[in-house]
Amino acid sequence: MRISRLIALALLVLGLGTVPAAAQNPPPTALPSQPPPEKSGFSVDELVNAGHRFFGTVSRGLATVIEKATSQWGQPNGYVLGQEGGGAFVAGLRYGEGTLFTRNAGDLKVYWQGPSLGFDIGGEGARTMMLVYDLPSTEAMYQRFAGIDGSAYFIGGFGMTALTANKIVVVPIRSGIGLRLGASIGYLKFTPKPTWNPL
Repeated sequence: MRISRLIALALLVLGLGTVPAAAQNPPPTALPSQPPPEKSGFSVDELVNAGHRFFGTVSRGLATVIEKATSQWGQPNGYVLGQEGGGAFVAGLRYGEGTLFTRNAGDLKVYWQGPSLGFDIGGEGARTMMLVYDLPSTEAMYQRFAGIDGSAYFIGGFGMTALTANKIVVVPIRSGIGLRLGASIGYLKFTPKPTWNPL
């Protein structure tokens, strides 16, 4: 009886000794694959579709301007759809409001205001789409963004400029005549509540 137990124990030990190493140390369970970083951004097609619905027109100019922006800065991780108004005689002011759309942090109401310099004379209202790049958090939107030299671009009734602050880039895309680009030289200050103070 005792011998049979020893034999059984020996066989058990020998059996464990012959288990393949892979079975003794199974590979670690793979973590769920993370989507590539660009998946957190918005594709050209998504932006063009949103722009078409917002501006109420299917325009090759809008698609071209968005493609120009994404070719230069990549996929934005947020965008703003809103309306703005302004008036100027060389120097002027601009006020706007809209909604910031993000893929992971939800939607957020934003307001903007700022001084402008350029060839804009008179007043106007315009629909505006703003592409937002490298936004670390929605709170980071609330600051001043200054213009980037040489960023003006205009085609097919849509104009684009670029503003930056703390490595975040905001690219306003506006419908309107080419002279409207002049009014975008300056800065925009984004706030969580409307204010008349542009500074």
